Amino acid sequence: MVARAIEKIGIPTVTLNMIWEFQRIVGMPRIAAIEHPFGRPFGDVGDKDTQGKVLLSTLKLFEEADRAGYIKHLDLIWHQQPKETIWHPTEPAPIILKLKKAGLI
Repeated sequence: MVARAIEKIGIPTVTLNMIWEFQRIVGMPRIAAIEHPFGRPFGDVGDKDTQGKVLLSTLKLFEEADRAGYIKHLDLIWHQQPKETIWHPTEPAPIILKLKKAGLI
């Protein structure tokens, strides 16, 4: 609901979301819907190509959205079939490694 508070003060927002139906119900102004596993909406750890595509596709909504409640289903397909998807990455994200090394988690 942070997006709504930010919108209230005049700053437009876009949310990237795997459960767009819920976001529509709670009234998010602009939604980029993506069918990626939870915890990896931008792609696998280290997959800069996919991460860049997701980011640019999401940011394009600022130009495309023509009304409140706008939903765009991004045409980015997860690289594995659901039954083959590894739901927990074999390698933690770099920020997690740094936090562990620092003893913060």
